[in-house]
Amino acid sequence: MDFEQNTNRTKEWFVPAFGPLKFRTFIGLLFLPYTGMVLAYTVIGSMMAERIFWDRVGAILIIYFLGLGIGGHALDALGSKGIKPWGEVFSRIQLWTLVIASLVLAYAIGIYYIIVYTPLLGVIALLEGFFVLAYNLEWFRGCFHTDAWFAISWGSLPVLAGYVLQTNLLSWAVLIVAASMGLLSMVEIKASRPYKALKRASSDTLTMVDLSHMQQFEMILKGISLGVILLGVGLFLWRWLI
Repeated sequence: MDFEQNTNRTKEWFVPAFGPLKFRTFIGLLFLPYTGMVLAYTVIGSMMAERIFWDRVGAILIIYFLGLGIGGHALDALGSKGIKPWGEVFSRIQLWTLVIASLVLAYAIGIYYIIVYTPLLGVIALLEGFFVLAYNLEWFRGCFHTDAWFAISWGSLPVLAGYVLQTNLLSWAVLIVAASMGLLSMVEIKASRPYKALKRASSDTLTMVDLSHMQQFEMILKGISLGVILLGVGLFLWRWLI
């Protein structure tokens, strides 16, 4: 298997093995385990509020699924320099259509809640809008395309967004939880980068040690994504049932 073949990620563990290529590629493009982590972060932040507005929980989930799950990852495919991990299945026009449609819908929902209920969410919306472009398109020579900014933008800020949409406030407790979720995201991206590098390498150059490391990184990614998602689901059920 040569390098060009290895850049195609349709055989990743989070991509379904069934269905047409375009369907499998679209599901892969969403990076559902990692998108699920970010959605769980918004739930974790939301569940920290004293009073839960359940429509706002649904709203923040939709906002981040559209903005990051679809828009951000489509931008990432557009911004990939020299490497097209999803091949030519989607054209640039199709990817830009996904980006524009998803971000417009996400911000339409967000602006409604900002105007009517939680103006403080506007600060987070501006920051996330900047990061979704600067990180994925590698603006400013890629200075925001780093592990630290990844952890802040897709780990800490979603927690704050969930809490702020419920309360229009910040607290020391939620800031600490946001920092902890940012650190979990740091672990995820630190495991993801060498994992992707090993996956891209030619099979002829991989040693048994490389294959072992790749399996270890994959287990870390599976474990941390599932663990965070289950934490979000557990907190959701706890607050829903009490």
